[in-house]
Amino acid sequence: MKVLQINSVINTGSTGRIVEDIGQILIAGGHESYIAYGRGNHKSKSRLIRIGSAFDIYLHGIYTLLTDRHGFASKQATREFIKKIDQVKPDLIILHNIHGYYLNIEVLFNYLQTTDKPVVWTLHDAWPFTGHCAYYENFNCYKWETECFQCPKTRYYPKSYFDNSRLNFHDKKRLFTSIRNLTLVTPSDWLNSHVKKSFLGIFPTRTINNGIDTEVFVPDAESSLASDRKYLLFVANVWTRSKGLGDIFSLRNLIDSSIEFLVVGLTQKQAKSMPAGITGIKRTSEAGQLVKLYSGAYCFINPTYSDNFPTVNLEALSCGTPVITYRTGGSPEAINAETGFVVERGDLNGIAESLEKLGKLNYQEVSNACRARAVALFDKNKKFQEYLNMFQEIVGIGSSVKVY
Repeated sequence: MKVLQINSVINTGSTGRIVEDIGQILIAGGHESYIAYGRGNHKSKSRLIRIGSAFDIYLHGIYTLLTDRHGFASKQATREFIKKIDQVKPDLIILHNIHGYYLNIEVLFNYLQTTDKPVVWTLHDAWPFTGHCAYYENFNCYKWETECFQCPKTRYYPKSYFDNSRLNFHDKKRLFTSIRNLTLVTPSDWLNSHVKKSFLGIFPTRTINNGIDTEVFVPDAESSLASDRKYLLFVANVWTRSKGLGDIFSLRNLIDSSIEFLVVGLTQKQAKSMPAGITGIKRTSEAGQLVKLYSGAYCFINPTYSDNFPTVNLEALSCGTPVITYRTGGSPEAINAETGFVVERGDLNGIAESLEKLGKLNYQEVSNACRARAVALFDKNKKFQEYLNMFQEIVGIGSSVKVY
């Protein structure tokens, strides 16, 4: 089986790592893996195809700012990419994030209509069925269920000075529903339920949770003993208002000052501006450092206002650390009553009360339950085996052999 994946980045960030891992499990199963991407130069075990150039991305960004027509620039870059698809002749095409200033969705989907190749689309956010945004929960906007217009998030990614959300909505609906052989995958049941309410609801949809390497993210006993688990941990790839950074500052005033706050993933400027009682740590992709931080924490807190199925929750659980999360997107699906707590968005008192409840439990039993849940449900090898089984089912080459 020859498989081509398309994503904005390769082997970096959450989606880039997912794409790379899918490629690796394809290769391990004896299949051919190609990955087409828009930016970056990270190494990969798959055969890579670059779409356009840095200048193309720059022009696409300017076009988006001036027109709010994100996804409708990069025509020539996409035409050149299609020539490469014809050369590869994949048996299956897998879409991931096709937004990100590098692809023309009209050129791509007009081409996909003409092929008889099955297409799988993993939706990592809501951009495919809205007129503008990737996330809408933090604005409580559900216009996408019928028709987007007067978008309240025009000045947010993909940022624009104008509002073309109604036109975008109808063009996406026209293009994305034009393919006959399309299967949708969502990382969370939450997104799955929203997809079914959108114009994409006409297609079959499966939920395959994101996975992590449970052999890398393991409880580090030395870190736990050294810290005596006296700090609360917050981790994000990029800290913005929608990730709840402001709530962390407010929460600091409610929690005993003897308990330290560690915030990981900050820019250098953000790290230097942390208030008293909060230690800021710059972004790191070094797994060993993250394992020590997760393992040493008393609790991992995720105050996100917009998310799908964040892997940071899974990494914390895998290191034996309980999770408190806002009821945002699919974030609560990572935990159960034995491994953490779910509170409403912005309910800082709810977080404080959850910490008190945690203090009354047998912590070692909670920690063991966290680890067991991560290994049973979120091991990446098992998750990507689900992808491989689905691919072979769609292509029609029979049952798969486990490759992990």
